[in-house]
Amino acid sequence: MSWAGWFRIRQNLKESVWPMALLGAVLGPLVALLTRQADRNLDVPKSWQYAPSTATAVLSTTVGAAVGLAGFVVTVTVLAIQMATGTFSARYMRILYRDHLLNATLAVLAGTLTLSFSLLRQVDGTRVPNIGVSVVGLCLVSSLGCFLLFFGRFIRRLRPVAVAALVGQMAKRVITDVTRQAETDTVEPVLAPLGDPVLTVESPRDGAIQAVNVHRLVEWAGGHDLFLVMTAGVGDSVAAGQTVIAVHGKGHVPPQAGRRLQGLLAVGTERTIEEDPAFAIRIMVDVAVKALSAAINDPTTAVQAMDHLSNVLKLLGSTPLKGPLMFVDRDGAPRLALPGRTWEDYLTLGVTEIREYGASSIQVVRRLRAMLEDLQEAVLPEHRPAVAAELARLDATVASGFAGSVDKDRAQTGDPQGIGGPTAVHIASQGPPPTGDRAASEDAVRRW
Repeated sequence: MSWAGWFRIRQNLKESVWPMALLGAVLGPLVALLTRQADRNLDVPKSWQYAPSTATAVLSTTVGAAVGLAGFVVTVTVLAIQMATGTFSARYMRILYRDHLLNATLAVLAGTLTLSFSLLRQVDGTRVPNIGVSVVGLCLVSSLGCFLLFFGRFIRRLRPVAVAALVGQMAKRVITDVTRQAETDTVEPVLAPLGDPVLTVESPRDGAIQAVNVHRLVEWAGGHDLFLVMTAGVGDSVAAGQTVIAVHGKGHVPPQAGRRLQGLLAVGTERTIEEDPAFAIRIMVDVAVKALSAAINDPTTAVQAMDHLSNVLKLLGSTPLKGPLMFVDRDGAPRLALPGRTWEDYLTLGVTEIREYGASSIQVVRRLRAMLEDLQEAVLPEHRPAVAAELARLDATVASGFAGSVDKDRAQTGDPQGIGGPTAVHIASQGPPPTGDRAASEDAVRRW
């Protein structure tokens, strides 16, 4: 199977709740066999011994409790997904499916259920699986604990700010990984005229490019003395039969090269967050824009989403983004040209729609200005002109949206909290304090 096929399988397993539940269900009978062997080889204290009727009642009750808890977990999950997609973003569902605590809870419940069934078969008039019944009790308590943790975690994650924080953390990890690879394996993307390609590779299906195996593409191109140019990047939507890779050079093109290169591109139904930082920004912007819709009208939620969006943009702004990337082999020869986003692309994605839909909200424009002013100081010097251009666009938006408003002066002032933030303290680098009385100044500082 190709790398792309294994990638899709891994994605499906990550986004499915049944694999861990199936594993727990399989482990249940195995644990029952282990406890049966332990009962044969160990002397169980009287306090751990059960009458056959008591053991049957405990195991039967545990079966019903495990089934009931599993149904309740599924119900809570469905309700959480419905609320998340209606309030936050439909793209957030992919993250909900991957929750490890949800999978662990279902696995423990499934294992407790099959363990109880297996032990029921071992109960007769003269023999009772004493250790097994005690283990079932521990599993039931563990199931209840997992359920409570799961329930509390999902309640917390129904808050928009928790969604933005979770997506922001994932975005930072992706940005760090992608940036590290780009900084170590790329050179400046200067391309000479390449002429007609010797081979074009088409997309095998409709969908979005979810991931690219850059290392193997470079290795393949280097081994055949060829140069690859990708016409679509990670996150782009492609149609079946659309050209995604153009092969250039005078090297040898082996048979089945198209199929081999197709297997190094993962094309799926929708984008993923693994290699696509822009998708994480897309989710955070969706949360903010949904909050600014007329049906919800919650600018404070949009401001909270911008708090985490600002951190992600600040990390991107401190990275020397090159736009199109040129990957080289071990000898330093260019082998792969890959489309890449610039700082302007990320900034436009993170700011434009929030500015558009929040143009009439004084809280949003104030927070947006504070975010841009902070970025102006934090990003690399080559990224600052793009931030200045966004500030100019914000000025024009405020001038149009608040023309004739008594709050125009407030809309033109940045506030990290939107409205109500503390006034910034500005400390002069030289010269005496503005007040002449030193004691009065020190007293004012103490009171502050």
